[in-house]
Amino acid sequence: MQKNRFKDWFAQAEDDFLWMEDSFSHQHFSQTCFIAQQVAEKSLKALALFRGVSQVWGHSVVELARELGINSDVENAGKILDLYYISARYPDALPSGYPGDRFSSAQAEDAKLKADLILRFVRNQIGE
Repeated sequence: MQKNRFKDWFAQAEDDFLWMEDSFSHQHFSQTCFIAQQVAEKSLKALALFRGVSQVWGHSVVELARELGINSDVENAGKILDLYYISARYPDALPSGYPGDRFSSAQAEDAKLKADLILRFVRNQIGE
């Protein structure tokens, strides 16, 4: 029987948050957007495990929030962050150019705020 690893998932989300901040400070805006999505995803996976879910699959922040019964600002933030899961990493997800040239500081700042909102929500839920 595998032990519940919610603390590992949450610790990784917190570590990714620092990586996101570092990426933003170096003006890597597409990377910041993608990492923000990862912070949210890993945070919600930690919450699912904390609540006793044995395995968590998928990458959609929206779907994870819905599965957890969270239909609030967290779900709304996920609607934006999910857009960055592919488009912030792969040139063929865009009509032309590459992600590093197409994401703005405003998008990255907004993504950071949304990731922070979800991280704080989960932290409050799990008592970390």
